[in-house]
Amino acid sequence: MQRVKRRIFSGAVCEQVVFTVPDRLKNLDKAEPRPRFKTEEERAAHKLGISRRKHARIVNNNFGPTSLYSTLTMDDDHEVHTFREARRVRDNFYNRLMYHAPGAKIMLYMGRGKNTHRIHFHMISEGVPEDLIRKQWTSGSVLRIENLREHNYYNGVDRGRDYTGLANYLFNHWTPEVGGHRWKGSRKTLKKPDYEEPTTVKRNYTEDKPPRPPKGYIFVEATATKYGYLYYKYVLKPPPRKRPKKRRE
Repeated sequence: MQRVKRRIFSGAVCEQVVFTVPDRLKNLDKAEPRPRFKTEEERAAHKLGISRRKHARIVNNNFGPTSLYSTLTMDDDHEVHTFREARRVRDNFYNRLMYHAPGAKIMLYMGRGKNTHRIHFHMISEGVPEDLIRKQWTSGSVLRIENLREHNYYNGVDRGRDYTGLANYLFNHWTPEVGGHRWKGSRKTLKKPDYEEPTTVKRNYTEDKPPRPPKGYIFVEATATKYGYLYYKYVLKPPPRKRPKKRRE
């Protein structure tokens, strides 16, 4: 068996994954981790983790501080009670936005409020003016609309433009009741992360001994699985926070 590593760049985030492949594999372009599972539950959990990471990479690779995060609710006159009805509302809204802003990047999510149990929507968008969102959302209120943060903190550490926390929150919004895909997006305009070709590992990496960060990046996280899969995360070093100017007395 041989160990290989691969870097994945998604916006301000870089991931390095280290895993084992058979010695007989000569073409490292096809190298992928292939863990063995004892139960179907383990297999399902592994597949869910892959989907979660792919989703976070799309978010990190396409959105930043100029992007908008919106929460859209429906009023009594437009309220729907099934996700089949909600999907029609969502799709019509999405089509109107893309008609007026054809180059926009959009990711739309559906869910139920924990307290109200009413269906609502979340959206991350780039290239869609705020006034266009308000004008085209005709089913209720734009409860929240704001720019994504320049500085995102995880356990007190500034990770800059790492939107994994927001991505996971939206990923978890899906329930079996929603059905279908977890999100609807402008797949023609959303850019895919940059997957570098795998390379052979020449060092013995551990959680405490990660690969060197790419230039301009800082190391922020390491995890290991029982399948021998090592995961390292780096982010572009955030710029200093701007201090508010003091008012002259």
